[in-house]
Amino acid sequence: MPRNPVGSHVPVAGGLAAKGLGYAAEIGAECVQVFVANPRGWATGPGDPAQDEAFRTRCADLGVPAYVHAPYLINFGSHTPATVDLSVASLRHSLRRGRQIGALGVVVHTGSATGGRERVTALAQIRERVRPLLAELTHDDDPWLLLEPTAGQGASICSLAEDLGPYLDALDRHPRLGVCLDTCHAFAAGHDLAAPDGPARLLDELTAVAGEGRLKLVHANDSRAGCGSRLDRHANIGSGAIGPEAFRGLLHHPATAGVPFVIETPGGQEGHTSDIKLLKDLRLA
Repeated sequence: MPRNPVGSHVPVAGGLAAKGLGYAAEIGAECVQVFVANPRGWATGPGDPAQDEAFRTRCADLGVPAYVHAPYLINFGSHTPATVDLSVASLRHSLRRGRQIGALGVVVHTGSATGGRERVTALAQIRERVRPLLAELTHDDDPWLLLEPTAGQGASICSLAEDLGPYLDALDRHPRLGVCLDTCHAFAAGHDLAAPDGPARLLDELTAVAGEGRLKLVHANDSRAGCGSRLDRHANIGSGAIGPEAFRGLLHHPATAGVPFVIETPGGQEGHTSDIKLLKDLRLA
């Protein structure tokens, strides 16, 4: 396996293995990320046992690391009790489905403190509702829960690397708790990855705040918006404001050793194939 497997979020309508892994092979992906539920809804379906088994077996046989992205509606910082209850059920479902398909991690957005509440109040609620879910991760093959900081829009609880400290502390830095770094989000939040030392500064800070070994996944996305814009606008690798050299820097930093890079970029199959090839080229030099 390469130092940094490069892959993509893949479509799964038509089956996790049949469609998802078929698409991954066509675009040259070495790792994959999937949805196991409607990303914009609360439905928690049981999945297809045959496809689950085929996906898990083929990923293991091919050495393809797999990840689940939890639904976007999840927000443990919400001031609405119904939203928080639904978030618990949705994330529990993603974690359980993650184990069923052999996923190494489940990515969840860190959310926002809605209703005009202070961040500390939202973090106390996150502690109350997420720690029990982490306590359920008792099997050796349970996935990691990977916190993905947002682009800083609205009342974001965690967007900058420094924000991860209080978030991880609220969850007692659980041993199954990791970080998913989205490059577009980090850039939009104010980390200038386009600067020559930008990638190293971000990864050094993230490691200092979160601890060595917490970074488990990178969402490799360029940005159509500028640094500090707080706008989550993904672009193809090298065609946005971040630029290709930043990704070269990220790929060669000690903090990303063994960490997969997954694209969530536009352009469909053609764009994904091109982005994966470029990242593989940047990985070499």
